[in-house]
Amino acid sequence: MNDASSPIAFKGSTVTVILINLQTLHVETLAEAARTLFGENDFFEGEAGVLNLARMICPSPQLEPDWQGILSLFARHGLCVVGVCGATAEIEASARKAGLARFPNASVGNVRHAASAPASAPPPAQPELPPPEPPAPAPRRALLVDRPLRSGQRVHAHDRDLIVTAIVNPGAEIIADGDIHIYAPLRGRALAGASGDAQARIFATCFEAELIAIAGSYLTFANGVPPELNKGPAQATLEDPNGKPRLIPLKLD
Repeated sequence: MNDASSPIAFKGSTVTVILINLQTLHVETLAEAARTLFGENDFFEGEAGVLNLARMICPSPQLEPDWQGILSLFARHGLCVVGVCGATAEIEASARKAGLARFPNASVGNVRHAASAPASAPPPAQPELPPPEPPAPAPRRALLVDRPLRSGQRVHAHDRDLIVTAIVNPGAEIIADGDIHIYAPLRGRALAGASGDAQARIFATCFEAELIAIAGSYLTFANGVPPELNKGPAQATLEDPNGKPRLIPLKLD
């Protein structure tokens, strides 16, 4: 019970965090991947993140993970890691020693169980009616960007889709927790499903991207976009959560 006069009060709530899918806890390997994804930029804006370790290739490392190195690595890109999920018992115990919280697995939601009445309690005279369902919250409108994005600029659509109607130049980054729609040349980086939504998609009418990512799985184009898709309409999906995004030609006629 919270005391109104106390300077500390506890209240349950639901907050949005960024889910980071990791296949290793090796700091050097993660640092190289982070440089590929984010360059040297302060990519995030102080958002909280949770490390999803359910896809670890080697879930039981012989050495203690370098948690401080991992936290510092993501902090350099503006992401504050607060906990882990999907970890083995050994890694979870190690993470707790490092001050990280334990989160439920990303694929498992919270289930509320109704309390059973005592066996000796008489049945109620009339059945109790369930409380009325609260009204569904109004959907958030997609974030619309109608200006060109230059190198070094970044836009993040939190908890919604992103629609861009102007060019995304090389070095610019667009991020959405939902889908991304670009009705103009995409020449920079596009990251959809940034909070872990593997069903998110990226649509572009003129695909010339440097990098795309869906739910943390990324695909780079250091050697250029495949000729059959270059400068054409395309969409990206993540058919296999453990694989790379797949590019599909988009028919507009």
